[in-house]
Amino acid sequence: MAFVDSGLVVEELDAKFWRVVNPLVYQGDTEEFVIPAGFRTDFASVPRALVWLVPRYGAYTRAAILHDFLRNTDVVSTVDADGLFRRCLHEFGVSLPRRWMMWAAVRLASGLRGASIGDIAIWLVIAVPSVVFLAVPVIVVQTFLLLFWFVELAFWSASRLTRRTTAPPPNPQLKTA
Repeated sequence: MAFVDSGLVVEELDAKFWRVVNPLVYQGDTEEFVIPAGFRTDFASVPRALVWLVPRYGAYTRAAILHDFLRNTDVVSTVDADGLFRRCLHEFGVSLPRRWMMWAAVRLASGLRGASIGDIAIWLVIAVPSVVFLAVPVIVVQTFLLLFWFVELAFWSASRLTRRTTAPPPNPQLKTA
């Protein structure tokens, strides 16, 4: 149960998405999952308000890529994809609280599809304390992100208002050919 080739090579496509350059192979208990070269990923899909706690990439990058791959194919069920994600997080040494919060987030993102009553109970035991723990920092971070957006907007607006509409006068010290 591990990634066979630990050499992850990705290519940036834009500000959010990356492409896997070389195939990435994960050997599970009974199955082998091959993420093909060219597969597009966003790494961990973390809301902006939480990237201070869980950046989009880190020790869990390969687990996030595997999860993206499994969710975008019909190789395994949503429940199994989320479970493999949690197991990979454990294999990469992601701390217990972060691992379970990340698992709770992907389960929520999947709408708890395929969850049994026991799964929902476990999810609630993880999700409720996580929300309580994160509520104040998320509100503070979101408030300051919004405030910063207004500051950026004010400076952008000021730069548009003070922008020259005519060309500057020629500099007599510069010689033209």
